[in-house]
Amino acid sequence: MLGIFWYSLPTMPRKIAPKNIAVSSDDPEPAEKGWLEERYDGQLAVDVFQAGDDIVIQSTVAGVKSEDLDVSISNDLVTIRGVRHRDIEPADENYYTQECYWGGFSRSIVLPVDVLSDKADASMKNGILTITIPKVRSAKTQVLKVKHEDE
Repeated sequence: MLGIFWYSLPTMPRKIAPKNIAVSSDDPEPAEKGWLEERYDGQLAVDVFQAGDDIVIQSTVAGVKSEDLDVSISNDLVTIRGVRHRDIEPADENYYTQECYWGGFSRSIVLPVDVLSDKADASMKNGILTITIPKVRSAKTQVLKVKHEDE
């Protein structure tokens, strides 16, 4: 007797219209408005590893133009945001399968060590985003002798 097995493919989230996102009209950097108005429902898979004196973050961003990516580093936090645009918009009833994610995505990564963010570099080749950030060389620990003061 043959058994019937059902396998359900994961469904990808659809782009949702922005909700509860306010953009201040006195925003000093209007270029940031576009990023704030976009909702980032998609997640980004990343690899984070060390290579010599660097921390390297890699992610597949196929179909994303470099001008549609924003990488920011703040202390020990790296944030990658972007938008994947599609050329055609088929009507929902015309889909047989929809597994690709289109729209905004973001990912924040807490780094395991201190880094020199001002020396970071980001490049993209063959749909792979590579961010290289030099690690701070181990700081020497300074031991202080506590002086006893008489009253």
